[in-house]
Amino acid sequence: MEPITSLIQAMGAVPVVLTVLLSLITSAHVVLYKRDSRAAVAWVGLVWLAPIVGSALYALLGINRIRRQAAGQRAQRPFIGSGEIPRMLAPAERATLPDQVSHFHTLAELVDRVADRPLTAGNSVTPLIDGEEAYPEMIAAIDGAERSVALCTYIFDDDYAGRLFLDALERATSRGVEVRVLIDTVGARYSHPPIQRELKHRGVPHALFGRTRVPWRMPYVNLRSHRKILVVDGRLAFTGGMNIREGHLVVRPSRNPTQDMHFRVEGPVVAQLMRTFCEDWAYTTHESLDGEQWFPALSRVGGVAARAVNDGPDEDFEKARFVLLGALACAQKSVRIVTPYFLPDSGIISALDVTALRGVRVEIILPEKNNLAFVQWASTAQLWQVLHRGAHVFYARPPFDHSKMMLVDGGWSLFGSTNWDSRSLRLNFEIIVEAYDTALAAKLNEIVDAKLEGAREVTADEVNGRSLPVKLRDGVARLAAPYL
Repeated sequence: MEPITSLIQAMGAVPVVLTVLLSLITSAHVVLYKRDSRAAVAWVGLVWLAPIVGSALYALLGINRIRRQAAGQRAQRPFIGSGEIPRMLAPAERATLPDQVSHFHTLAELVDRVADRPLTAGNSVTPLIDGEEAYPEMIAAIDGAERSVALCTYIFDDDYAGRLFLDALERATSRGVEVRVLIDTVGARYSHPPIQRELKHRGVPHALFGRTRVPWRMPYVNLRSHRKILVVDGRLAFTGGMNIREGHLVVRPSRNPTQDMHFRVEGPVVAQLMRTFCEDWAYTTHESLDGEQWFPALSRVGGVAARAVNDGPDEDFEKARFVLLGALACAQKSVRIVTPYFLPDSGIISALDVTALRGVRVEIILPEKNNLAFVQWASTAQLWQVLHRGAHVFYARPPFDHSKMMLVDGGWSLFGSTNWDSRSLRLNFEIIVEAYDTALAAKLNEIVDAKLEGAREVTADEVNGRSLPVKLRDGVARLAAPYL
């Protein structure tokens, strides 16, 4: 009996040994590959406090598979658009800053090194407010396409607005225009049935970003393509924060009306936006897009110096974060931030505080009622950190404002898909455009002024005066800020 008893005891110890081994392997991976020490400590703690569950969650949410896969695939294939893009990046064509914005030269130099793309001269940028202004121009551009249409978006709903774009894309395809549509896998599921069924039925070439075979073909919550880019004939581009859904048509009755901004862009910087789309399309489909239909020769059409900056959990990691920090460091008079989600990390909060303490007026405009209550609770729990150092926070009146802009000293503007939270700055693929031009900044400042007309300023006393249950609720939500 003793040998049998010993065997049973030994077999009973096997699960414990395997659990410890799994926790050790997972912890080693965390230590080796997690750059953020706080995230590493949190993951290691979870792995040991809830060994099997923690390891499973880390395997699902914590490993940056896209970064490793992207690096491997890009190393195996030639540079995308190799025939046209290098000519656009020639040093002789790099922009010099106009005298009105010359004090931003250190910022331009920083972004030169971070973005690995030159600042281009001769661009035109036009802000478009809500779907009422943006959608008609975008659809007209698609209808006017002669050679190519490249569209990527996070959300493409099968609703009234989505059908307008669907019809236009079908018309372009039937004319013989080269059309490519890239939708994020998670974003494609915001409506049912998903729009890709109709795209397939109508013969519009499309693909889903971020599809995985393991586990069980389930897309990962993080590592999403949050970019919004439309490029027509390689010459005209639209980018910003606007998805394709009827809620952005604010005047039209809908369940979730959403204010937002998009930007019409022309000039040499369009090639950089096209390059971003081509890289994402090649990563997803293994098809390289090249030639005059995608990368025509571009001439100067305006006076804006501009540059597109990729951000994502691959070789573009934290580029947007460096741009934000650089802009705050260069600010001399004013910083204006419009964002729907404000959950910055401690480094960005410190930079905001230092900027305000230097005497720069820092204004942060947030939606009064967020579309994600949990995010608003977490954001509120952090506001005291910037309010106590002199920043001004305003709640813009409904409907929910999804706009994303940063303006500095009336001469530098930043717009695109990036939010001021860890998901955008660390976990998602984003696109932003920096622009040096006082006329454009003046237009955008007028738009911000209009947002502030009906806004309410938030005070430190108001934030500190929340009831204890509300503070506890908001504080608990703040603990999840890195994952929101």
